[in-house]
Amino acid sequence: MFVKLFTSESVTEGHPDKLCDQISDAVLDAILQEDAEAHVACEVTATTGMIHVMGEITTSCYVDIPAIVRDVVREVGYDDPKCGFNGNTCGVVTSIDTQSPDIALGVNESLEAKKGETDENSLIGAGDQGMMFGYACDETPEYMPMAISLAHKLAKQLAAVRKDGTLKYLRPDGKTQVTVEYDGDQVKRIDAIVVSTQHDEEVKQERLKKDVVKYVIKPIVPSELIDSNTRIYINPTGRFVIGGPVGDSGLTGRKIIVDTYGGYGRHGGGAFSGKDPTKVDRSAAYAARYVAKNIVAAGLARKCEVELAYAIGVARPVSIMVDTFGTGTVDDGRLAEAVQKAFDLRPTAIIKELDLRRPIYRQLAAYGHMGREDLDITWERTDRTEALLNALK
Repeated sequence: MFVKLFTSESVTEGHPDKLCDQISDAVLDAILQEDAEAHVACEVTATTGMIHVMGEITTSCYVDIPAIVRDVVREVGYDDPKCGFNGNTCGVVTSIDTQSPDIALGVNESLEAKKGETDENSLIGAGDQGMMFGYACDETPEYMPMAISLAHKLAKQLAAVRKDGTLKYLRPDGKTQVTVEYDGDQVKRIDAIVVSTQHDEEVKQERLKKDVVKYVIKPIVPSELIDSNTRIYINPTGRFVIGGPVGDSGLTGRKIIVDTYGGYGRHGGGAFSGKDPTKVDRSAAYAARYVAKNIVAAGLARKCEVELAYAIGVARPVSIMVDTFGTGTVDDGRLAEAVQKAFDLRPTAIIKELDLRRPIYRQLAAYGHMGREDLDITWERTDRTEALLNALK
């Protein structure tokens, strides 16, 4: 068998890009709470002392966007001038338009509906063209690749020990990275762990390293995967005091690989945060994960990638691809045909099946949109395994 290394990273909720993702999704949630049919495309930038919210929103309700921004920034932990960024005092600028009427032509009435099709799942079209990928594998209980699974858990633990006071000197910004060594397709060991965390100025590097290993790494990474050759790097530059939007500008949608599979699957390029579910960048990516996870859970493959592609204003996907990387129990072409029988992948059907018009998105905007079995997320269900098996008969 051959040995290979694969690395994935995650970031904490205080990372400037993730801060922007959370604000975008908090605005979306606030609108969906009042108007489930709203069309929302909300993006955010953050820099020293300033948050800028922009986008296209068509809704019948009113939400206080500056108040939402400040709440998110404070909840993340930027409520102290020592951090360099403060939700109480930062500037908030909004630049909001309505959805383009040209886009609305296809979203509000699909090509199929214009041709006389009356099936309610064909009434609205995809909100954009593009391709979306879903992935699943049997490396972890949540059917995610090991590297991104551990990277997310480490980032979440880093935030937890800051918030619960275990390590009071930590600040909100941080990154984690895990390198997994494989023997063939089997996880063998952890080759490297990197944790970079923002901290108070007076904290010594020696104490930081000791505390992060004790309170962040050891509770999360299985001891049997760590050996004497595992490399652990804690704040390898030696100092991380300046962070958040002061240390680096933030932007919604700049962590799409963190949001999905850590690079262990292909990506269509579309971001999730701030978009209502008529945007297939979001809803079809969730659906593709739902399909891939059910294929693996059904025992039809050890790992599986699903690609869906759409044309703007058209309800039905223009293509469905299944790739099991040689691990499938049946031909990939037959699996793709079974997927078409077992799943309705038109936007309206996806929205209804996965119940996507709920205000559920802020909680997903950090620590990954996939594999979140800690949350009540519909696309993580494995309730279509029997339908897939029956479709193959």
